[in-house]
Amino acid sequence: MTIELLPANVAAFILILARVGALVMLMPALGEENVSARFRLTIAALLAFVFWPFARPLYDIRPDDPLNLLLLLASEIAVGLVLGVTARFVMSSLSTAGFIIANQLGLGFVTTVDPTQGQQGVVVGTFLTLVGVALIFATDLHHLAIGAIAGSYDAFRPGVLPQTGDAAKLAIDAAAGAFRIGVQLSAPFLVFGLVFNLGLGVLSRLMPQLQVFFIATPLTLIAGFALLALVVGVLMSVFLGDVGETLRRLSGG
Repeated sequence: MTIELLPANVAAFILILARVGALVMLMPALGEENVSARFRLTIAALLAFVFWPFARPLYDIRPDDPLNLLLLLASEIAVGLVLGVTARFVMSSLSTAGFIIANQLGLGFVTTVDPTQGQQGVVVGTFLTLVGVALIFATDLHHLAIGAIAGSYDAFRPGVLPQTGDAAKLAIDAAAGAFRIGVQLSAPFLVFGLVFNLGLGVLSRLMPQLQVFFIATPLTLIAGFALLALVVGVLMSVFLGDVGETLRRLSGG
């Protein structure tokens, strides 16, 4: 390597790192708030070295044209952010499901810090999110996340900004899909809440002197947690299937 080639190769590595880094910072499991930024940056740099052999020829680097380099950098960051946000919406389905389940169990007011999101969240949602992150690593779905980064070079060629309309449609479809999956995951608890509250309403009409609230609260918690213990495996399998489908779609598989 001569000194003349060095600036072009350094610029190409920075461009690869910009795309990979933006994706890694938002990818499910790898981009959680409780994963240190230094660790995520290290993973992004290592992946940039891995993708270097096939990604480097795709970049048209002109070191004497700084405007072109800035446009390339902007396009790479935009591609990484679009794909990363799309994948990030998948994780939000667990928070949605946890919020609905907590409201059905009467725990909507019980909040704690969600270490994966870095903000307040209901206890059930935090539990489901932590389980989901652990299962993503246990089932090696994070390999599909790495494959999605490689597949992004086929879907979005370097130097081409993603179309605004296509990017918006991708994000909207991902958000709608996350809400749909969240409601599907919480469907057993919606049915449980409807039947249970309907039964309590009939009971209160039949026995007006009965203090329904003092009976309903402990029964709701006991029955709700029992139902959660029974269906949590099915809920997580549905979630993992959606994560795998989304990552395969992003990787072009």
